[in-house]
Amino acid sequence: MTTLCIGGWPGTAAGSFRPDQLRLVMRTRYGDSGSTILEEWFTLLERLASQPLRTQLRDTNDFFNRRIRWLDDIDIWGQEDYWATPLETMGKAQGDCEDFSIAKYITLTHLGVPTRQLRMIYVRARIGRRRVTQAHMVVGYYETPTSEPLVLDNLLTTITPAAQRVDLDPVFSFNSDGLWAAGSTRSTANPVQRLSRWSSALTRMQEQGFL
Repeated sequence: MTTLCIGGWPGTAAGSFRPDQLRLVMRTRYGDSGSTILEEWFTLLERLASQPLRTQLRDTNDFFNRRIRWLDDIDIWGQEDYWATPLETMGKAQGDCEDFSIAKYITLTHLGVPTRQLRMIYVRARIGRRRVTQAHMVVGYYETPTSEPLVLDNLLTTITPAAQRVDLDPVFSFNSDGLWAAGSTRSTANPVQRLSRWSSALTRMQEQGFL
């Protein structure tokens, strides 16, 4: 059985990846359409398992950007801010920026990319011709803790170095191991304790079979 290590999960060092449980939950909640995209995701994991890192990053980014329709949480879940699990995002085939980011992050960790090299980055994004600023989240891949990250984003189809994303102003970043203020190289908090929506998403992922 494939295992996924998730640091920062209270009381555990690793959890079990349970495809059969994921299939059962998906079919029960979302029917054939959800099951179809889940099977495509399993195929993606299998295909990318032996591929170079750049291919894993690119194809993971493309998978969700092409299959998931962006929509506000209030329209999907009837809540102002809900962090969906990858199963919920794939089941609905809809999500906002946090949902895209969580799905990509979990996929890459399943592919063996170390969590220390991945962060979900909360930013202020300037969008459109009027450059309206709004909260946004992307995934960053860091070759080293101090290197410039590559940015995986649902707003752009290509993965770009952070320096080229002049439209994004980082606020903070986090992964399963820590939480960092913008520009800091030291974690300032346990993300499970500080980010209640992340903690809730992790709990649901464990129940659904991801962890």
